[in-house]
Amino acid sequence: MKTVSVWEMIKKISIITFGALLGALALNFFLIPANVYASGFAGASQLLSRILADFASIQVSTGILLLLFNIPVAILGWLKVGRSFTLYSFLSVVLTTVFLEFIPVQERAEDVMLYAVFGGVIAAIGIGITLKVGASTGGLDIISMVLSRMSDKSVGTYFFILNAIIILTAGALYGWDKALYTLLSVYVSTRVIDAIHTRHQKLTAMIVTKKAPALQKAIYSRLVRGITIVPAKGAFSNEHRDLMISVITRYELYELKKIIKEVDPNAFTNIVETAGVLGFFRRD
Repeated sequence: MKTVSVWEMIKKISIITFGALLGALALNFFLIPANVYASGFAGASQLLSRILADFASIQVSTGILLLLFNIPVAILGWLKVGRSFTLYSFLSVVLTTVFLEFIPVQERAEDVMLYAVFGGVIAAIGIGITLKVGASTGGLDIISMVLSRMSDKSVGTYFFILNAIIILTAGALYGWDKALYTLLSVYVSTRVIDAIHTRHQKLTAMIVTKKAPALQKAIYSRLVRGITIVPAKGAFSNEHRDLMISVITRYELYELKKIIKEVDPNAFTNIVETAGVLGFFRRD
């Protein structure tokens, strides 16, 4: 079991590293040369780096600002979200910063729209594969998780607010064409992330299993989510099983899949989108 865990950790870190590399390539090869801004903290770091250079003659790279932004966020995530998720997410930020510092920024783009689209797609692939292994690219992901748990509003609301600030500021300072190209890049990124991971903030897992007590114990210890257990019977086999129903956030999907694979690989699991939750849903 320990060997499996070590190999899973190596696989996870490898994917996070590749995701960070894609994020850095998207910025230094496409978005920064085209003066198009990424979404979230990466875009905020880009914008602040340029504002400091243009208006205060202070040269601070996008990578360093991204790391500085994420230090207090990592502390918040460690206390409110979960240590494993936060640790891997901060690792993604550190690796992105390292890649940004070592990968040279390319020359100015000639076709801004093409650079905006390709930059958005490459960045989104990096974010999407990172989310799929139970981590994030840090920053707004962690803040949004904390805020959405406190208010039960969609995480997307907070992404929209920060991205709107980035777009409006870029438009006011550097021209509205840059704001529109940024909007295009953010839209493309969002669509690609939705395709790779999931666009839904809450998901309902329906698990048909013969090992309900063991699964229940594992889920309670690692996800702290409520579960409803309904007796079930196979129509073809006439075997008695249990149907376990639980609502989770999209950030917990990877961990749930991992638990099911470890405890009952033969369980039948159906993951469906959840439009909303009425009643108690654990937020802390």
